[in-house]
Amino acid sequence: MIKAIALDDEPLALEILQNLCFDIEYVDLQKTFTKSEEAFKYLRKYPVDLLFLDIDMPSISGLDFYKKLPHRTMVIFTTAYSEYAVDGFTLNATDYLLKPISLSRFQQAVEKAFQQWKTQNQNSEQQYLFIRADYSLVKILFSDILFIEGLDDYLKIHIHNQKTVVTRMTLKVILQKLPVNEFIRVHRSFIVHISKIEKVRNKIIYINDKEIPVSASYETAFFALFNNKS
Repeated sequence: MIKAIALDDEPLALEILQNLCFDIEYVDLQKTFTKSEEAFKYLRKYPVDLLFLDIDMPSISGLDFYKKLPHRTMVIFTTAYSEYAVDGFTLNATDYLLKPISLSRFQQAVEKAFQQWKTQNQNSEQQYLFIRADYSLVKILFSDILFIEGLDDYLKIHIHNQKTVVTRMTLKVILQKLPVNEFIRVHRSFIVHISKIEKVRNKIIYINDKEIPVSASYETAFFALFNNKS
């Protein structure tokens, strides 16, 4: 899960960010700050993965604040002024959000951060994972997985030409173990393997005779990745 904090001199803006993060399962917004010195002190002691950072602040600009950070951190700049966009991307920002921030645009930005975070943390040579099932460890190749179905605290891992594996785990946990840009969550109950999709029609994914719905919460991120792969 991505550990994040937010810095903005406007309390209302921070409240909006908290509400937006609430429904994003892979972002843990740990703290919010209205004062840059307090945020900087916190970051020196508790490094995070992602920083939501306002640019136009009275004591120091968000751009200068980011330049001072002693360690590498992904940043999503937030501001009401579009003229700062070029400067933001010059600093290799993950994304740039213009206030007022829409839910769909916010989801797009954090999905980009999530994929970047997974890339940074993933062992690219690993092509499989071990799953505990039936009192033993089962080796499953990523390339064999069709889709994963969540049932409360259990998962059903549907595998090509093999018996379905049932294990006690959540979708949130297993998603963090899967390869970047190959698997994506499309519903509160489903993760799909992009390359196994046979067709998509009316927000329904077809894989191996199974119909999997794409819910509104995951629609933007899914179609962005699917269209990029197509």
